[in-house]
Formats: sequence, C-alpha cells, structure tokens
Amino acid sequence: MHKAVLYDANKCIGCRACQVACKQWNQLPAETTTNTGTLENPPKLSARTFTKIQFTEAEHNGKFHFVFTKLQCMHCEHPACATACPVAALQKTENGSVIYDDNRCFGCRYCQLACPFGIPNFEWDKPMPWIRKCTFCADRQGGGLEPACVTTCPTDALKFGERDELIAEARSRIAASPSDYVDHIYGEHEVGGLCWLYLSPVPFETLGFRKLGPEPVTVNAARAMGAVPPVLVAVAAIMTGTYWLVKRRQKMSQTKESDKNKAEVTK
Repeated sequence: MHKAVLYDANKCIGCRACQVACKQWNQLPAETTTNTGTLENPPKLSARTFTKIQFTEAEHNGKFHFVFTKLQCMHCEHPACATACPVAALQKTENGSVIYDDNRCFGCRYCQLACPFGIPNFEWDKPMPWIRKCTFCADRQGGGLEPACVTTCPTDALKFGERDELIAEARSRIAASPSDYVDHIYGEHEVGGLCWLYLSPVPFETLGFRKLGPEPVTVNAARAMGAVPPVLVAVAAIMTGTYWLVKRRQKMSQTKESDKNKAEVTK
C-alpha cells in the first residue's frame, strides 16, 4: 500500500507556503522569471521549481469560484517515466515515490516524452544537466516525516496518509457536502492511479487537468520502447559506458585532490 496526499481545493487559500517549504527542503534556487500561466497554458514546473500553485476563476452550476490547485509530480502508481527509461534512472519505491538517480541517467530524456503530465524537466542552463522533479520527499518519508509541503500547509488542504484511506476520506467529504465538490476524485483511476489525489468544486478540465483514462501509460511506453531499433539500444549502451567512464575519472580526480589537501594539512 502506497502513501499518498489528498489535496482539497476548497481548503487551499493560495498562500504558497508549500512552494517555499519545497524550495527550502530541496535547496532549490529562486526562479529568474515569473510564470503565472493561463487556463489554456497553465504554469509549468521547471528544474528550479518542483511544485507550483495555479489560480483559476471559473463558473460552475451558477456559482463563481476562485480555485487554487497545486501542481507537482503525480507519482503515478504505474509511472510511464520509469518504464520509458532504458537505464532505470527513474524507479517507483515501496512508499510510492518516483525517484531519480543521476548516476544512472545519460540524458536521453525519454521520461519527458512518456510522462502524461509533462513533469520531468531538464537543466538546460547547466554544463552537466540532469533531470529534475518532485521526489515526494522520499528522504523525509524514509525518516518517518511527512513531505515538506504537507507539513507547512496552514489550512490542512494537504493530507498525507495511506492511499486507500485517503480515497475513502475523499468520498466521505463529497458525500457530506455534495454541493461543494464535483463527484470526482482526480487521481483515483487516472492512468492506473496516482499518489496525488484531488478534490475540487469545479470540473477538473476547467482547471487545466488532462482528461485521462484508467489504462496506465506504461502500456504504451513499453510498446514504444519495445519498438526501438537495436542500433539505438547499442548507441544508448555506448553513451552509458562513456558517461560511466567520465564519472569515474571525475571521482578519481576528486579523490586525489582530497588526498592531496589532507596531506598538505597534515604537513
């Protein structure tokens, strides 16, 4: 049973404390540009920002709504990014997090193409770029802590717990206040299920959420990877080997430099 987060848009006040907590915990630099986005082009995440609050004005059932929604990696139950990665740099953990290992990655960016939510980002502005995205605070979860964004939310718009239990609670909230919510838990079934679950007072399509079926995208990603010509696999293997040798030389150089510094200090 995986961990998950239930996001209730009716409780979110758009304070963006979750964004700040995420930046602080992951030691992410400040953005250099402002990207508020629109309904047609919602704000996108970047290698410097793992989560972002978007704001939407919408009319539904004769009522006008101001709705905030939180964007981040959805941590799919069956992640397409992990299936598409030829070197297993992206993996699904036991607690539900989809984590990334830059020691394996060689920069093919198949994960970016496979993700149905367009989440993984590439560090285009760095000489040694990597893929970056929300890790569901796997390190914090490993220490028995909640994700940083959940801990800092002042209105309990974010609730962390077992996925099945959160789905049951979401259904209970809808049943208790049917006029306050659309009868849809986004993430319960989409692409095989997500570890981020959403409740909203307006249809999710209005908020810019993609309308997706219950079939995991990994099925299509696996078919696509299976059709990759052997020559590309060979090229990928060569690139991986070259990358490994470069990394090894860098580590050896760093070790020699460290030993040299220690020797000088000893003298």
